[in-house]
Amino acid sequence: MDAGSHSISSEKNSAAVHRPPLQEAGSRPYMPSLSTTSRNPSAKCYGDRFIPDRSAMDMDLAHYLLTETKKDKENAAALAASPSKEAYRRLLAEKLLNNRTRILAFRNKPPEAENVFAAEAVSSHQPKPAKQRRYIPQSAERTLDAPDLVDDYYLNLMDWGSSNVLSIALGDTMYLWDASTGSTSELVTVEEDNGPITSVSWAPDGRHLAIGLNSSDIQLWDTSSNRLLRTLKGVHESRVGSLAWNNNILTTGGMDGRIVNNDVRIRDHAVQTYQGHSQEVCGLKWSGSGQQLASGGNDNLLHIWDVSMASSMPSAGRNQWLHRLEDHTAAVKALAWCPFQSNLLATGGGGSDRCIKFWNTHTGACLNSVDTGSQVCSLLWNKNERELLSSHGFTQNQLTLWKYPSMVKMAELTGHTSRVLFMAQSPDGCTVASAAADETLRFWNVFGAPEAAKPAPKASHTGMFNSFNHIR
Repeated sequence: MDAGSHSISSEKNSAAVHRPPLQEAGSRPYMPSLSTTSRNPSAKCYGDRFIPDRSAMDMDLAHYLLTETKKDKENAAALAASPSKEAYRRLLAEKLLNNRTRILAFRNKPPEAENVFAAEAVSSHQPKPAKQRRYIPQSAERTLDAPDLVDDYYLNLMDWGSSNVLSIALGDTMYLWDASTGSTSELVTVEEDNGPITSVSWAPDGRHLAIGLNSSDIQLWDTSSNRLLRTLKGVHESRVGSLAWNNNILTTGGMDGRIVNNDVRIRDHAVQTYQGHSQEVCGLKWSGSGQQLASGGNDNLLHIWDVSMASSMPSAGRNQWLHRLEDHTAAVKALAWCPFQSNLLATGGGGSDRCIKFWNTHTGACLNSVDTGSQVCSLLWNKNERELLSSHGFTQNQLTLWKYPSMVKMAELTGHTSRVLFMAQSPDGCTVASAAADETLRFWNVFGAPEAAKPAPKASHTGMFNSFNHIR
């Protein structure tokens, strides 16, 4: 088992000064301007025409040089017979011409032509220069206050949607922070009997939001109109700590150890149940293809479930896992599917395990295991490079960037003073938000700029919630 919820002292609850949520915790670090107006005044500019200057030319000399070759051919036999005449001719030309051999004279000296072919030949034999190492800022780009953030390892209280809006649960209230404008809005404050909020997850369309509650209910919200669409009841017997979307299927994991697939379009939403965990399900992630589901629990187990093995028959009751992996020695919360290799899964263990493990989910084989030295709370892959980011607890409370597959540390980002419980990645893959038990939300430009901006497909997510108007 891993360290879980942390009780809040009475002194903290009776604090006289209330900090507004998601406000700047400090001044933003200086960011130099990317634009420049400097120019090089000494740069020379040549025209594209070079006209001979007749006043600087000797026409008689030019005529001689142009006809010299013809005369040499005519006198070739005579010169060959008399070497002394050839020597005399060369000496006379040297004295009269004074070593002048140019026919045309120009006002400006033309630039030297680049020897393109020679340059290509040289470069083909020289090794290509090594790729320049990306600069990774060591400090957070922005820091916001996050008061009343629940310090519980098993919960999942932050997510960043495809519409560039970050959702974070602070106690009983769900806040939305628009990354495009920097504005903050309050979506809902749940009743005390139902709270606190224990999980949150954006639907693929970036508009609808699922919220798991301590009371075992799951709420579905339309954030564009701030409207509660429906509440899923009776899915679990206790709090819902993990959520994951697979198109129109919302998968929920509870403290009761059950995993349920809910089709949000129909009245009888619970369509499939996975039972394999004996304790709380604290990690849920669907693969990019939507064919495999990874689940991690407080029973130190990792399960891989395959859609092809799922049964929708109510009498079946349970679905058999594809792989049951028992290598971790603490709770398995951190899960991350690789974006460039569909069957590669990274998992992180709690305080008694401290390891990041890599799995081939087709065979169930453990490909590598790295001891990080501290509790692994969250994992994120870089969408543009072969890199993995992990967040940790005691003792450094740091974010660590690893190069895959060598697992060499590229950077360690510090600033949080308590364990970094949650991470979320921006839609473009550049920025990472981290929320920690120190009640701060920090933004890191750790993954650099994307190679090319690609418009997100929208057609595949339309109509997911159209039937809600008919549900009572």
